[in-house]
This record gives sequence, C-alpha cells and structure tokens, in this order.
Amino acid sequence: MNPVAPEPVAATASPLADSPSAGALLPTVKSSRRWLRGVALVAVAGVIGSGLLWQKLGNIQEQLARQTAESGSQAGEARSTAKQAQELALETAAKIAVLDARLSEVALQRTQLEELMQSLSRSRDENLVVDIESSLRLAQQQAQLTGSVEPLLASLKSAELRIARAAQPRLTPIQRAIAKDVVRIKGTALSDTPAMLVKLDELVSLADELPVANALPSAKSAPVLDRQPQESWTGWWGRLAAVVRDEVRSLVRVSTIDNPDAALMSPEQAFFVRENFKLKVLNARLGLLARQTEAARSDLAAASGSLTRFFDGASRKTQAAQAALQVLQVQMRTLEVPRVDETLAALTTAAAGR
Repeated sequence: MNPVAPEPVAATASPLADSPSAGALLPTVKSSRRWLRGVALVAVAGVIGSGLLWQKLGNIQEQLARQTAESGSQAGEARSTAKQAQELALETAAKIAVLDARLSEVALQRTQLEELMQSLSRSRDENLVVDIESSLRLAQQQAQLTGSVEPLLASLKSAELRIARAAQPRLTPIQRAIAKDVVRIKGTALSDTPAMLVKLDELVSLADELPVANALPSAKSAPVLDRQPQESWTGWWGRLAAVVRDEVRSLVRVSTIDNPDAALMSPEQAFFVRENFKLKVLNARLGLLARQTEAARSDLAAASGSLTRFFDGASRKTQAAQAALQVLQVQMRTLEVPRVDETLAALTTAAAGR
C-alpha cells in the first residue's frame, strides 16, 4: 500500500501577507514543511523497509516451504529406510537364530566327535597294550625254550618303537619300564647251554668207570713161582715168601666204613646204583633242554648225593665227576632267563586305565 502524497499548496497570495504578523508566521510554515518532508521521508523509508521485509518474508516462506518439502521427503526416506532396517533386523535375527541352531548342532557334533575320537584312541591304546603284552609273553616263552634273550630283546625294542609311534602320554610309564628291563636283560650273564650239555654227556660216559665204595681191588696177575735159571735159591725163596705174604694179606681187608649202605652193597646193586646215577644225569640233561631249571637242579643234586654216598671219594674219577656236578649246579643258577615283570606290570596298569 502506497501512502497518499500531500496535495501541493497553491501559491496564492494570502490575505495575511500584507498583515503585520506575516513575517512572524513565515518560520512556522517553513518548519512545518520540514517536518512534513521528514515524515514523508520516514514514510518512504518505512514503505521501502516494509517492501524489503515483505520480500525477505516471502523468501523465508519459500525457503521454509522448500525445507518442509525436503524434510517431508527425507522423513519419507527415513521411514522407508527404517522399514528396510526393521525388515533387515528381522531377517538378521532369523539368520542369527538359524546360525545359533546350527552352532549348537555343530557343538554337539564336535562333542560327539571328540568322544568318538577319545573312544577310538582308548580302543587303539588298549589294543596296542594287549598286543604288546601278548608279544612279550610269547617272547618270554621263546627265550625260556631257547635259552637266549634275543627274542625278548627284539620284542621289547619293537614294543618301544610302537609306543613311541603312538605318542600317547599315558603310555610313557611303559616306555620307562621297557628301558629298565632292556638294561637289566643286557646286564644278565647267561650260562653256555651247549657246554653244559657236553659236560653232562661226559658224566654219563664217565659213570661206567666210577668205582663204587666197596669195590674189590683189581685182581693182580698170578706171579710166576718157577725159579729162573739165573736166579739164586735165596732170591727165589725170598720172592716166594713175599708172594705168600701178599696172598695172606689179601685174605683179610680192613677199611673204614663211613657209609654202611655202600659197604653192604652187592655187585648187582652196584650195577643199579651206577645206572641210577646215569638216569639222574640224563634227566638233568632233559630238564636243561626243556628249560626246567628247577627239575634239572634237583636231579643234579640227587646225582651228587648218590656219587658221595655210593662211590669211592678217594678216586680221581669220582672227584672229577663231583667237581663237574658242582660246576653244573652253579651254572644252573645263572641259567634262568630274566623276566620282564616290570614291563608286564606297567602294561597291566595301562590296560586298567589307571
């Protein structure tokens, strides 16, 4: 709205111009005009300012309308985004639930698989322990039959390699027990079985030559009583007297009786005593071949007792046979093949699961 401009004042001659107070009113009129001009300028400035404000207000309204439109579109986009996010969240929650279910299944399967592996491992270890124990017992029997520790050492080394290949901590005590048994077996000195068999055969052959305790002295050849041509009568009578004296002495034999059984033994009994001695030595030989050291040792002890009781101890052959029997008895004590009891105990402990 434009303000109404003041109408111009007609430049007519006022009737008071000629009056005496016209000069006094002239400044007042001028000041009124100035005031009117100032009011007009203020009004113009106000109109201009109002126009500028109106224009600025329109710009602000346009900007607000534009921002409102943009905010509406952004709100729509935000709602669609929120809806998509909600749908995505629901889908993610469903996937997480499925993943949790699969994870539970996988955990259950892993637990079952671990239990199965442990069961298989225990079964494998138990089978290994049982196999090693059976092989060691078989090797022990072979060593006792052959009198050699080589089968036992080979079985122990094979068991040690198999346990090391298994790499199970629960089988470590078995390895320590095997190492101790190997050291103990290698440090054991065994007797020479073939040499012992040869000595027993020599004793059997010597039995026929051993004199019994009441054996009669060997018969001497009959002396020649005829007088030799170059022999004097004095020498012949002296030789004849010596022969008669020896014959008289042979009629009575005086000896110390340490064992009445040996003194009262007849020649037939002496034959059976000698054969019994042979049988005991042969039984000892069979026991040595069968690796029955206790039976062989008892047979040797019985043969030694029979030799002391019924045979002549002063004879060199009897003394040699007695010495051979003593040596064989000592060697019988070192004939026993060492056992692997410590390893077998460790295997039993491992098989029991302790």
